[in-house]
Amino acid sequence: MPEAKYKRVLLKLSGESFGGSEGTGFDAATINRIARHIKHVMELGVSVAIVVGAGNIWRGAKAEAEGVERVTADYAGMLATIINALALQDALEREGVITRTQSAIDVQQVAEPYIRRRAIRHLEKGRVVIFAGGTGNPYMTTDTAASLRAIEIGAEVLLMAKNNVDGIYDADPLKAPDAKRFDRLTHFQALKLRLGVMDVTALSLCLENQLPIIVFDLQDPQGMEKAVMGEPIGTLVSSE
Repeated sequence: MPEAKYKRVLLKLSGESFGGSEGTGFDAATINRIARHIKHVMELGVSVAIVVGAGNIWRGAKAEAEGVERVTADYAGMLATIINALALQDALEREGVITRTQSAIDVQQVAEPYIRRRAIRHLEKGRVVIFAGGTGNPYMTTDTAASLRAIEIGAEVLLMAKNNVDGIYDADPLKAPDAKRFDRLTHFQALKLRLGVMDVTALSLCLENQLPIIVFDLQDPQGMEKAVMGEPIGTLVSSE
């Protein structure tokens, strides 16, 4: 069996990915499929950490627009990520994958507190680690949490799994049929063009720490495997 190019990865799952085609609530078949893909990647000898979003349950920007205070809206979103983390943890453990959930906010009845050294130790023991609660701070997105945690645990690449979008485009491909997909970009190009792959803070962290990003379609049954093997897929954002 060929060796994976990346031995430790951080997978960013949007909240919408938990909701299947609807993008809201929970779709058991979709969550179970994601768990099987993660298990298969681990069987390739890859350590996997995950950051989950919460858009299927709560959208802070929408809540703020409706009059909820920004800080309150963001903390509600952090709590929602914990629900998604527990759902994914359950699906992984039913696949026989030992999993630990760590939260940036204190919910010790259901998740460990985030401790960097403990997270790394879990990964060294072959466990999946799910990071919930974002960064634990308002005004920070789960994209920023993904970049930060990837850097902290020494991940070699950040895998950005998208719903029905197979990379980075110069326009929204779901609205513009003639949108052009980029195969490769530098971090600086992605920042300058403001292509919306992730927020500016998250992308700047990746730029400063030379962390490559692979944006791919979560619906591709071999997408995750191709990404860790270093095969061409989606869009690669790197310092080169």
